[in-house]
Amino acid sequence: MTALANVLPEIKVDFPEEFDVWQTYFDSVRFDRPVPPLPEAGNQKTKLYLSRFNVYKLYFAVKDLEILLEKYEVRAPFDGNIVSAALRVGSSARNGSQLGTIINLEDLEVKMPMPAADIPWIDYDRPVLFTSADSDGQWQGRVHRVAGSIDERTQTVPVFVGLESMGEGTLFEGAFLEAAVPGRVIDSALEIPRRAIYSDRYVYVVTDGKLEFREVTVARALNSSVIVTGGLHNGDTLVVEPLQGVTPGMLATPRIISTSERSF
Repeated sequence: MTALANVLPEIKVDFPEEFDVWQTYFDSVRFDRPVPPLPEAGNQKTKLYLSRFNVYKLYFAVKDLEILLEKYEVRAPFDGNIVSAALRVGSSARNGSQLGTIINLEDLEVKMPMPAADIPWIDYDRPVLFTSADSDGQWQGRVHRVAGSIDERTQTVPVFVGLESMGEGTLFEGAFLEAAVPGRVIDSALEIPRRAIYSDRYVYVVTDGKLEFREVTVARALNSSVIVTGGLHNGDTLVVEPLQGVTPGMLATPRIISTSERSF
């Protein structure tokens, strides 16, 4: 088109009888359609003008590309959506050119940041449930992989969950979701207030009216409580309020609190 636009003024001056033919051809070219055949030059001088401005050379180069384009079709190996297009319609795609970005709707993945301390407690056999504040749907998936390094910016470990059920709501690429990650079940465990723990592994219990300083096994520490898997038994009277200035063996009278009074 550029070459033809450059030669049109020359044709109008030197060959005015042919100007309308070439102007009409110029106006008929559309980027979304194949290039139409060139008009016949009225004389040899017109051909020389067109050749000097590379009109014939560029025309046949475009026709070769059109033939090549008909032989190829780019298809994604999955059902998806086009997120971005790097080239416009009619642009030339060279070797190594990025055409755009397509997301795979058949294999969506959610990246979740999780504290490193929570990673060993993930139950990989149960599904992760997702909800969104922007949609009424619910989705579920399973943990595919865990990154091998900590994100320096957030100090969390990226966990990647593949969605298995798309639910009823519409899920958009880039949406923020809330996840409920199933944790491993700890058998024969007790959850006690964190304030009842001393030196990270001891508790006070009341045995036969006296204080006993007992070592326990802490499986996991939460924000306001701890999970104990050893050292406490059903029927033990645990002291849940902090004690100061006491020693094992001192007399103690327990006050049993109701369920409604308990708080961690």
